[in-house]
Amino acid sequence: MNSSRESMDFDVVIVGAGPAGLAAAIRLKQLAQQGGADFSVCVIEKGAEVGAHILSGAVIDPAGLNQLIPDWRTKGAPLETPVNDDRFYVLGRSGRIRIPHFLMPPLMSNRGNYIGSLGLLCRWLSREAEALGVDIYPGFAGADLEFGSAGEVTGIVTGELGIGRDGNPKENYTPGIILRAKYSLIAEGARGSLAKKLIARFRLSEGRSPQTYGLGLKELWELPKEKHRPGLVIHTLGWPLDNQTGGGSFIYHYGAGLAAVGFVVHLDYENPYLSPFDEFQRFKTHPSIRPMLEGGRRIAYGARAITEGGLQAVPKLVFPGGALIGCAAGFVNVPRIKGSHNAILTGMYAAEAVFSALQQGRAGDVVMAYESAWRASPVYRELRLVRNMKPLWARLGTLIGVPVGAADMWVNQLFRFSPLGTVRGAGPDYKHLKPARQAHPIQYPKPDGAVTFDRLSSVFLSGTRHEEDQPVHLKLNDPDLPVRQNLPVYAEPAQRYCPAGVFEIVMASDRMPKFVINAANCIHCKTCDIKDPAQNIIWVPPQGGEGPAYGMM
Repeated sequence: MNSSRESMDFDVVIVGAGPAGLAAAIRLKQLAQQGGADFSVCVIEKGAEVGAHILSGAVIDPAGLNQLIPDWRTKGAPLETPVNDDRFYVLGRSGRIRIPHFLMPPLMSNRGNYIGSLGLLCRWLSREAEALGVDIYPGFAGADLEFGSAGEVTGIVTGELGIGRDGNPKENYTPGIILRAKYSLIAEGARGSLAKKLIARFRLSEGRSPQTYGLGLKELWELPKEKHRPGLVIHTLGWPLDNQTGGGSFIYHYGAGLAAVGFVVHLDYENPYLSPFDEFQRFKTHPSIRPMLEGGRRIAYGARAITEGGLQAVPKLVFPGGALIGCAAGFVNVPRIKGSHNAILTGMYAAEAVFSALQQGRAGDVVMAYESAWRASPVYRELRLVRNMKPLWARLGTLIGVPVGAADMWVNQLFRFSPLGTVRGAGPDYKHLKPARQAHPIQYPKPDGAVTFDRLSSVFLSGTRHEEDQPVHLKLNDPDLPVRQNLPVYAEPAQRYCPAGVFEIVMASDRMPKFVINAANCIHCKTCDIKDPAQNIIWVPPQGGEGPAYGMM
C-alpha cells in the first residue's frame, strides 16, 4: 500500500476502453439495474479520448454486440455497411488465383458481418456506458498495480504526469492516483504492460503455449467514386511474403468512399532484414491492388500487434482480485482475423461473474465463474475449431500449412474433432530470427508518394504526439546490448521491425555505432517488446493521453 498517493474507491476498475472493457462496464451496469443494485464502475483509458488508440480492420462479427445491446441498430451504432461481396485470393508476383467459396470452411464466411471503424464503435459504446452511470477517464494510463496483504490485486495505479527526461519532477508534476477496487479487469489489448506483470506474477501462462503475435498495419484511403464498392471484402495470401513468412492482406470498402487497406505479418518470421512496413508498401504495388488505389488519397495510418497464439496460448484468466479480458488474454480468431466479437463476449462473461461475486459480498478473491463461463461459451468453441491453423502455418509454411490447416478446420467443423489433436505452437516469436549471416538482405523499392510511402510521413498521419521532455517509455534492460549483440548478430532488426522509425543505428562523433530511440515516433504497437531477440526492450505507457490519435481508424 502507498498511503502518500491520493486514492479513489470503486467496486470495479477496468483498464482499457476498448470493446472488452466497455462491454464489461456496460454489462455490470445492466445487471446492477436489473437487480436493483448500485455498483460503481470506473474505466481508465491511456488514449486522449476513447478510440484514440483503437486499431482494427475492421470487419465486425455482430455476435457480441447482439448480446450486449440487442437493439444496437436502432440506437445508431456506427456499423452501416454490411458485407455483400467476400473474396479471397492467393497472390503471385504478377497474378492472382481466387479461392472459391465452396472450398473455404463455413466459419470463414463474412456474410452477416459489418465493415466499419472499431474506434468509432468504441466511442459509441462509451456513450452507452456513461448513460448507464459508468465513470470513464481518458488520458489516464494504468502504470502499476496495488497489492493487498494476501497478495491480491487491490487496485490500479495511474501514471505520473510532469516527470522530466532526467527523471525529476517538473513544475507541473502530478503523482499517479490509486484507483482501489474490489475487482480489477484488465482490458489493455495485445501485450499490455499490466497483463504482462500479472501473467508473470500469478503464473497464468503455466502449461500453455507461449503467446505469439502478428503486426497489423493499416491505412485508410478515400477512393474515387468509380472505384469504390461498399460492402466489398478482399483478403489475400502470398506475395510479397515468402513461403516461410506468414501473413496476408485485407481491403474493406465501406462508408462514403472509404477503404481500409491493411497488411499483417506474423512476428515469427526468420529474416532479420525483413521490414513489415516495407512489405506492406510493396504489397500495394501488385497489379491487382495498385489500380484500385490510384487516384485515391491516403488519409490515415496506424499499426498494432495482434494476438495469434489461439486457444493453446490463452492463459488462465483469473487471479486474486481480477481477470484478463479481450485481447489482453488473446481471444483473436487468427484465420478470420477477428477478435472484437470475442472481446465483447468475454467482457460480458467477466462482468457477470464479478457481479455475482459482488452480490455475495465478496472482494479480492478469484472469480472462477468467469473461467468456467468462457470454457462453456461460443468463444471457446470457435477458437477450438481453428486451434491448429496458426501452429501448422508456422511449422509447415504457407503453401502446405494453410491448406492442411484449412482441411483441419473443415474436419473440426463437420465432426467436432481433429485427427491431429491439438498442435502446439512453434514457440515465442523472438526466438525465430536467424543470424544475419544466414539471411539474405532485402532491397525495398523507394516510395513513390502516390501509392507507397515512407515511415515518417506515415507516422504523421497517425496523429502521434508525445511530449519530448519526459522519460523514454521504451526501456532497455541493458543499454549497450543493441550495439554489442543485436547489431553484429542480427544487424539490429529493431531498425526494420518497428513500423514507426523509432529505432536507429547512427554513427556517433567517435565513429562508433549508437542505438537511438526516437520515442516521440512510437505508435504503441508493442512490436519491439515482442520481437527483440534479446527481450531487452520493455514497452511501458508514456504519460496518459499521449500516442496516436486514430480518429476514424
